[in-house]
Formats: sequence, C-alpha cells, structure tokens
Amino acid sequence: NALNHDALDELDAAVAAAVTGGARALVLTGAGGHFCAGADLTELEDVAFTRHLGAVLKRLAEVPIVSVAAIAGSCMGLGMQLALACDVRVVTDDAKFAVPIAKLGLMVDHWTLDRLTRFWGEGAARQMTLTAAVLTAEDAWRLGFAQVRGDLAAAQSLAAAAATLAPLTQSGTKSGFGITDPLQLSRYEAAFATAWASDDLREGRTAFTERR
Repeated sequence: NALNHDALDELDAAVAAAVTGGARALVLTGAGGHFCAGADLTELEDVAFTRHLGAVLKRLAEVPIVSVAAIAGSCMGLGMQLALACDVRVVTDDAKFAVPIAKLGLMVDHWTLDRLTRFWGEGAARQMTLTAAVLTAEDAWRLGFAQVRGDLAAAQSLAAAAATLAPLTQSGTKSGFGITDPLQLSRYEAAFATAWASDDLREGRTAFTERR
C-alpha cells in the first residue's frame, strides 16, 4: 500500500471532507494488514512529490479534531510521516517502524525530523534515519511513540470517546503543541480565551458535577 500523488490527493480530500462534514474525530489506517509501506518509489524521482507530501502532512496535523493512527504491520517511511501527523497512535504487537532514507539516498524534511525527535526521542530518531534501523512495537511503547496497544477496533473506540469531549478545548490545545514563534503563541492565547468563555466549559462543569 505504497502511496503516490493520487493517493495523497485522495487522503487529503477525505480528511477535509470529514472536517467539513462535522466529524469530531478521525481514524487513519491502512489496508491488507499494514499501515503504510511508504511512498511509491517511482514518485521519488521528482522533488515535487516531497513538497506535495509535506503540504498534506501539515494539513493532517493541523485538523481541529482528534486524529488517531491505527497502526498494524509495516509503518515505513511515508507511513511513519503519516503516523507522526496524528495526535494519538494505537499500535498492534506486529507493527514495525522504519525511516530507511539512508538506504535510498533521500532526506526527509525538517518537519519530519522535528517530530521524529519529539515523538521517539533523539536517539531513536538518529538510529532510524542514519542506520535504517527497524524498530518494533515494543520499542514504540518503551519510547512513548505509541499510546495504546490494540487494533483498529481499539482505535475506533478511542476516537469515539474523544468525539464526545469539548471540541474547543481539543482544537485550541492542539494549536498549542509545537509553538515556535510569537504569532503562533498569540493564536493559542486567543483559543485559550475562547475556550474559557465557551458553552463547552459550562457543560463540562455540569457533566463533571453530575458524574456524567
């Protein structure tokens, strides 16, 4: 299930449709027992594919709803990048992870390097990118990349639970992760103020008091 330009467009459109259609959470998964084996290597002859991919990844990472990656089998290269773009990762015991750019003579963009380092730790990020190491589900658990051990049903259950929670809190909090400049901070502060003045907060307090 390697991805090409067309598949990226389909993914991008599906995510956009989910958001505009009012979805409160989404689950990203693969077919045939694997999350994603990477990019279609024929596409990598053109740097335009990398730019296209980067734009799709950033839009996925910035959706205002909770995104869950349901990872089984191979999660390699571009698959890893998709997983990095999601908020939470649910991983089966047979999952394998790699960023084999050193085998292919490629480089990933800085967005990917930054997330690899933050989500896996710098040691594992260097190991995968510089030595083409393949890491296991146990490694993902040990290093904090995976949050839940389970299959697609577990991922769907997690997404369903997230969809019942306060959307302004979720979207505002997401905007605060990875802030690097004052403009981004001002946007987060605006979202913070909105959340504290919202009906979501009043409903949340009532539900907590009533033990709902």
